[in-house]
Amino acid sequence: MRRLFALVLVFSLWFGFVAPEPAHAYNLVPCSESAAFAQRAQDSVSKSAARRFEQYSRSNLMCGKDDGLPHLIVDGNLAHVGEFTIPGILFLLITGWIGWAGRSYLQAVKKSGNPEEQEVIINVPLAIRCMLSAAFWPLLAVKELTSGELVVGKITNVTNGIPVSPR
Repeated sequence: MRRLFALVLVFSLWFGFVAPEPAHAYNLVPCSESAAFAQRAQDSVSKSAARRFEQYSRSNLMCGKDDGLPHLIVDGNLAHVGEFTIPGILFLLITGWIGWAGRSYLQAVKKSGNPEEQEVIINVPLAIRCMLSAAFWPLLAVKELTSGELVVGKITNVTNGIPVSPR
């Protein structure tokens, strides 16, 4: 009997009796329905601000009931994916591109006769070539990860290519 009661308790707590509300349902409304947002739009001075308020009211952005300011919803809901997720992924792709280009430039310069000078005075044709090849950095990273070039094994001494500072 105790096991049956425990099972009923687990299922009732698991599924619950009340439908869950999203976190933004408490104090957020669509911007097109917010009176405070409409007041802010009327008080806008410049044409660009008026266009921005018009765009916000046409989108599915949520505004605060009291302040009328647009809020980003970052809970993974696909209705709000354009507010944070897509810009975040683009940020990671662009920063990865820049980092991979710098990494490949430093690796290419290291093989030249004067690497210190080319780190200070940038070899522009080589840098452009590295930037263009780094556009495919996710694929290059997977290739280097699977081939073992991206990571180094146990760091013990200088013989495996990584200098260890003297202690």
